[in-house]
Amino acid sequence: MSGIVGIVNLNGAPVDTGLLARMTLFLTPRGPDAQRTWIEGNVGFGHALLITEPGSAQQCMQPRTLDGRVWITADARLDAREELLNMLQGSTGADASASDAELLLHAYQTWGEACLDRLFGEFVFAIWDKERRRLFCAHDQLGIRPLYFAHIRGQVIFSNTLDCVRQHPAVSEKINDDAIGDFLLFGLNYNPETTSFADIQRLPPGHMATWESDSFVQRRYWQMPIDEPLFLQRRQDYIDRFQSLLNTAVRERLPAGKIGICMSGGLDSSLLAAVAQTLKIESPSAGDVFGVTNVYDRLILDRERHYSGLVARHLGIRHHLFVMDDPSEDDLWTRIPEPRPEPASLPWAANQSRRDYARLASLGRVYFFGEGPDNALRYEWKPYLGYLARQRRWGKLWKDVGLHVWLHRRIPLLSTLPRMAKADRAKGPSEAQLPEWLNPEFSARLHLEERRREIWTTVASGHPTRPSSYGSFKSPLWQCLFEGCDSSEGMFPLEFRHPYLSLPLLRFMLALPALPWCRVKYIERVAARSALPDEILRRPKAPLAGFPGMEMAKRKGLPTILPGAALRDYILPEKVCYNAADMSVSMDALRAVSLSHWLHDLAVQRER
Repeated sequence: MSGIVGIVNLNGAPVDTGLLARMTLFLTPRGPDAQRTWIEGNVGFGHALLITEPGSAQQCMQPRTLDGRVWITADARLDAREELLNMLQGSTGADASASDAELLLHAYQTWGEACLDRLFGEFVFAIWDKERRRLFCAHDQLGIRPLYFAHIRGQVIFSNTLDCVRQHPAVSEKINDDAIGDFLLFGLNYNPETTSFADIQRLPPGHMATWESDSFVQRRYWQMPIDEPLFLQRRQDYIDRFQSLLNTAVRERLPAGKIGICMSGGLDSSLLAAVAQTLKIESPSAGDVFGVTNVYDRLILDRERHYSGLVARHLGIRHHLFVMDDPSEDDLWTRIPEPRPEPASLPWAANQSRRDYARLASLGRVYFFGEGPDNALRYEWKPYLGYLARQRRWGKLWKDVGLHVWLHRRIPLLSTLPRMAKADRAKGPSEAQLPEWLNPEFSARLHLEERRREIWTTVASGHPTRPSSYGSFKSPLWQCLFEGCDSSEGMFPLEFRHPYLSLPLLRFMLALPALPWCRVKYIERVAARSALPDEILRRPKAPLAGFPGMEMAKRKGLPTILPGAALRDYILPEKVCYNAADMSVSMDALRAVSLSHWLHDLAVQRER
């Protein structure tokens, strides 16, 4: 993903040319192909270009303008370009050769802020409107590409890389205690608008922000619609629609060069590989498809080597295996990692991640990631049948139950109700005790007991048939996933794309009747019958047999807590202990150790 940065001095002071140049150069590892800045008085933009299409350097150079009045810096990949061009036809000079940044400029000049109602894809961008003296920033609907900003003493500093914002001297290193409290309790910050630094904010998914003089407005422009269940005439219509939407999503994200698939050997990523290979065969000059798979040989029982290899051989694609527990790299567990932008539950995995990022970058620049169906196709038969009963659609209800029994050879209630009862008895994370190593003063000041109950309390999503699936896309875990895929942590020239999160495909999956299409992701399995080996189609969902971090802790013990002046503000280090028999206690302990390393890294950075 390309790097973007900007400085806007709302007080009219000129932008420091050298500072902006240094901040832009900081982004070079993620945008190595060209770095360029533009400054006009109190406004300056920078861009570090990552080329993902052959021969596109000059066309994609940024910052960019069409008329000298409106400027943009963007990290963007737009969907539905043809539809957007048709809407722009006649009102601008946009054509099919326009870059995505140019299309964003055309859209803004045509519709202003309302352009966001017509934009789809993965994007963050900033536009300076010279006539209105306004900075306009926006974040894509699902938040796939990050955007951070600081608004301090009449200055706005923004970037899609958190550590780049920190390079500005006006941005302090003051810690956001609320974010640290969330991290220590849950392993992540549950507030989508904040970071671990008090001065730096996140622009949440589906939001826009504008700055004019002293005014600042941030608002949501999009949220996932709640669609009624989709009732089609024939079963084949569902399959055809799914295949068509998936093909479109893959085609829109398919680069002209080679494409890597992060391939686990499961259904989702294997189907992406199959569709990408089919589309590449139709355009033989467009580069090849290859798979990359992380495998474990010692720490845990792992069959991904077998399944992913089976898919690669069936499709005839190259396949690269990354062994995650090679004995020669055990020292990665206790080695102090390179500084991370924010604390992470298992920072020592960052050492391994950087190594893997480097290996990925040596193979290609664009990769597909298969997240989406596990959430969008959850088997929620009970809300669906309840919906049909409330609607008095008795014929449809019995027809779908009968179809389900015929296709799956089982009655929904018989096996599910005992599991539901067991799950209800097992509930109660809100009743667990706070870690005893939390500093009591810190815990009381931030009301962490109430915060824990607030987060663990399930709030109904309001969806009539798919409440769990729909609600899952509001989880901050997606922010962790996207920022983990984003190369800002490792600063490597990589771009991850998520075809299943194409909005038309995602809305289709959320509108599917749970019976029969969502049990064991039946819609996917039927759609993939002619594309994948039977062994993959029959394979049940198979999570890892164990948590690698816990297994490494059992073998090597906890990494050492690093002392520091700020650490005792948050935890009591002497009370942190590892309990191999209780995974929740062990995960809590890893977070405490992780915080000590992160705070230590910050202190070292300040001394440099």
